[in-house]
Amino acid sequence: QVQLVESGGGLVQSGGSLRLSCAASGIFFNIYDMYWYRQAPEKERELVAGITSGGRTNYADSVKGRFTISRENAKNTVNLQMNSLKPEDTAVYYCKAFRGGSVNYWGQGTQVTVSS
Repeated sequence: QVQLVESGGGLVQSGGSLRLSCAASGIFFNIYDMYWYRQAPEKERELVAGITSGGRTNYADSVKGRFTISRENAKNTVNLQMNSLKPEDTAVYYCKAFRGGSVNYWGQGTQVTVSS
């Protein structure tokens, strides 16, 4: 079956860095667009960053210049390097694999907490 497993979350001080990873199995990873979303308490889930199967990237304005998304097709992995973290980055971060239409899969999420 399809599995997306996020890792790398944790507690970090403001200004610090974390690197999230999402390992995919059960899909032909290379043809999927991959995304990172986040959801803070009492807020809607929001798109953080995305990378297409061809390697094009996009970012939410709030993270541009601080976060970098990348993919390693040989390892079926998508990463999110997060630098200069702020308390407002605190959220559960989710990985999503998207092929088109209704074909999409989500991970279980990993908690990121940034202390001030």
